[in-house]
Amino acid sequence: MQDRKFAGIFPYLVSPVDEDGTVREEVLRALVDHLIDFGVHGLVPLGSTGEFFYLDWEQRKRIVEIVLDETAGRVPVIPGVASGSVNDAVHQVEYYNSLHVDGILSVLNVYFPLGQNGIYTYFKAVAEASESPVVLYNNPKFTGFEIENETLLRLSELPMVQYYKDASANTGRLFELSNKLHGRMGIFSASAHVPVFVMMMGGSGWMAGPACVIPKQSVALYELCRDKKWDEAMALQRKLWGINSIFQKYGLAACIKGALTLQGFDVGEPVAPTKRLTPEGWEEIGKVLKEMKEIEESLENGTCKE
Repeated sequence: MQDRKFAGIFPYLVSPVDEDGTVREEVLRALVDHLIDFGVHGLVPLGSTGEFFYLDWEQRKRIVEIVLDETAGRVPVIPGVASGSVNDAVHQVEYYNSLHVDGILSVLNVYFPLGQNGIYTYFKAVAEASESPVVLYNNPKFTGFEIENETLLRLSELPMVQYYKDASANTGRLFELSNKLHGRMGIFSASAHVPVFVMMMGGSGWMAGPACVIPKQSVALYELCRDKKWDEAMALQRKLWGINSIFQKYGLAACIKGALTLQGFDVGEPVAPTKRLTPEGWEEIGKVLKEMKEIEESLENGTCKE
């Protein structure tokens, strides 16, 4: 694949919000600096882990404004644009254009069922409105629909559609798409996939919530894949899989917000009515974090072996 601007580890940021709806600016800025200091390659506010579905427009705007301001151009910022209507999605894109974001993560919310032509129409409108590269996001578990490969191939012909993030967990389908794209879109792994497998087939990196919690380990994993050190990458991937497992078990925001809280970032609870962690969940996440910390220390000491 050709060199791309977006490649590497792009954490889906959590959205620290008080119960009265106020965005916790101080901790969000601290998290941005922390992740950049650990070498992540970009930041994605308002992804799934960012609870975009539960935030109003003013909250979403504020979060993106804070992240952009604190990042100050050090890494690309790719905010999520999610809506059920073309007009609203285009409105969001136009506002982010005015902030000079580096890209757009495009999500389609669905209530009434849509066919593939309707899905194409939505993403096409977002792409044509955007002044920066668009990442198409396919997450059938939560959206209730699949962006079929033929639709993705049609969308890949649009100039601004340059990346694709897949959370379908169907690696065979992703492999087929990769073969047909001929490099027209960079593909990012989600936590539903094994990131090493996606990067082995030419993927661009990992775009997901767990990278907020294990940035150093995630960057090390990407660098091993970039350098085609597949045996070492797979050994590290095996060690890191525990964070993916609890992410799937306890949910997106609850797990990552809980883990960040245990790491000293007071990001608050998931936005109501999202389910909160149980005492058992807090305990299990604490155990996994201890394992992740040991991996981080072994990377620092150069002793991370299978």
